[in-house]
Amino acid sequence: MRVRADFSRKEIVRLAEAEWVPSPQSGVTRLMLDRMGGEIARATSLVRFEPGSHFPFHVHGGGEEILVIEGSLADEHGVYPAGTYLRDPVGTSHAPYTKEGCTLFVKLWQFSPDDTLRTVIDTRSQHWIRAGRDGMAAVPLHDFDGESTYLIRLWPGLQLERNFHPGGEEILVLEGVFCDEDGTYPAGSWIRSPVGSTHTPYTEEGCVLFVKEGHLSQAKLDAFEASGINAQ
Repeated sequence: MRVRADFSRKEIVRLAEAEWVPSPQSGVTRLMLDRMGGEIARATSLVRFEPGSHFPFHVHGGGEEILVIEGSLADEHGVYPAGTYLRDPVGTSHAPYTKEGCTLFVKLWQFSPDDTLRTVIDTRSQHWIRAGRDGMAAVPLHDFDGESTYLIRLWPGLQLERNFHPGGEEILVLEGVFCDEDGTYPAGSWIRSPVGSTHTPYTEEGCVLFVKEGHLSQAKLDAFEASGINAQ
């Protein structure tokens, strides 16, 4: 299966326009943002767990990255309320479940094998730091091998200079409305911009974004293709 698998294109998904589909597990639905492979896949998705649902025990063959957007997720290692950022490296395992239900942003099979640190960050208790200029603040989440992940808050009325993305950029709008010359992106929108792309961001009402940069290089995509998972 290939969903938005041409990484040379800018891709935009707005939550109100998107389709949720059932997963093989009862009570779990997915909104596929990009995907290369079958049930084992390099994938980026929004995932909804209904209250009382669970997912079977599984090993993270390519690592798993999660941001809990709503509700609360749990596994044998702990409980992760909304705002929790999780990184489970290659070879880790768990059996996730939820009592109250939850919505997650999930990325699978996108870890470097050398990135072995398990991470659990409660972003809602973190200190926001000034990010480059007035009107911006950030919470750093992860930095490894040229890849950076962080939350960023843009104040209402902020207009930024033209941004260049040598390693690509991926954005999930968590709050407010984010804009650039290609459109307007309310909360729940996902934007993936290719290597070498540019845009000029701004926001009229302010916004909070989950951002990844530097993870879309051809070398990293080629490494996944070489794994053979994409052939499933």
